[in-house]
Amino acid sequence: MKCPFCGHNETKVVDSRDSESQDAIRRRRECLECAKRFTTYERREEMPLMVVKKDGSTEPFDRGKLLRGLIVATAKRPVPTSTLEALLDDIEADLHNAMQYEIPAKRLGDMVLMRLLDLDKVAYIRFASVYKEFSDLDSFTAELTRLGSKKTRQASKR
Repeated sequence: MKCPFCGHNETKVVDSRDSESQDAIRRRRECLECAKRFTTYERREEMPLMVVKKDGSTEPFDRGKLLRGLIVATAKRPVPTSTLEALLDDIEADLHNAMQYEIPAKRLGDMVLMRLLDLDKVAYIRFASVYKEFSDLDSFTAELTRLGSKKTRQASKR
């Protein structure tokens, strides 16, 4: 590790522990030349998630873009932003754990819809209306009917 003060290439680790956020290792180092101390953080390198669009093009996964879509879908609904953040954390963790770094947009949308269905039915319909690109009233009504029949099936299982 190169010393940020004198540029010497040899340092020793004085202390090592997990960072407060538990996503890195915090190391206190001391330069063997000038004896000054400094802190470094080591994080595992992650492959960026890429979204494969319908037309075959790819773009980097944009958490902010997805969050904005969820905020629009949950506007004036009793869903706090912290819940949406947790929903996104869950999706990202699933994607990283699957070790698939290219994900079809359809699969990503389905993951969001699955979680919204349990969270808020109105938000589900709002998100689905954009994501599924309902072309007419009949396709929108069919989705509402499917949602209603799913709710009926779940109630009868209890």
